[in-house]
Amino acid sequence: MSGSDADVDHESFAEGEAPAEKVTDVSGTGIPVRGNDIDTDQIIPARFMKVVTFDGLGQFAFFDQRFDDEDNEKDHPFNEEQYQGANVLVVNANFGCGSSREHAPQALMRWGIDAIVGESFAEIFAGNCLALGIPTVTADTESIEALQDYVAANPDAELHVDVENERVAYDDEAIDATVNDAQRKALVEGVWDTTALMGANASAVRETARSLPYVPEEDVPAADGGHDRPTGDD
Repeated sequence: MSGSDADVDHESFAEGEAPAEKVTDVSGTGIPVRGNDIDTDQIIPARFMKVVTFDGLGQFAFFDQRFDDEDNEKDHPFNEEQYQGANVLVVNANFGCGSSREHAPQALMRWGIDAIVGESFAEIFAGNCLALGIPTVTADTESIEALQDYVAANPDAELHVDVENERVAYDDEAIDATVNDAQRKALVEGVWDTTALMGANASAVRETARSLPYVPEEDVPAADGGHDRPTGDD
């Protein structure tokens, strides 16, 4: 499995101020996976989804595209030495279509992918990527094909995916890209991580829990991670 040396611009925040991190840009080497309508079953076959956690899922990314029935390697970019460590995936149209399995972006993330640049993405797949802080950035067909060709010829060259300013830069080229407005806002402002968002607003979560008639007071989370106990003053 690939290990990523990605340069991802994440900014951390203290609890109570904002969610865990912002994702404003991603830099690193690229890996081109060509073809339209690559679905989530190709990204992670269903038989590998019978897991309790997502740990280790990365090794199974594109498994049936990479190996035959006897586990012999097939011709696929994820098997090629020059792309090991790459963290920017460059794809074509309608990437991530098919079933809504969240295991697909989980597998890509655990392989080492930090950003995906392509012609277009299936909406649910893009939403599942956002939940992991992975930008899905789009550009026109000609620009994407030129980028794939460049990466194939220059696998060690760095790409810069500017989420905030919607640009993808490489060599002396700069692509005018598009990031969905809601995704861009969530990533740049650091509100994509719902778990971190709840943690950063723990007081509001406790107050909401107290306002719900079906939540007993003893089940309301306390500030120390335990549970609040009735004081007799509520």
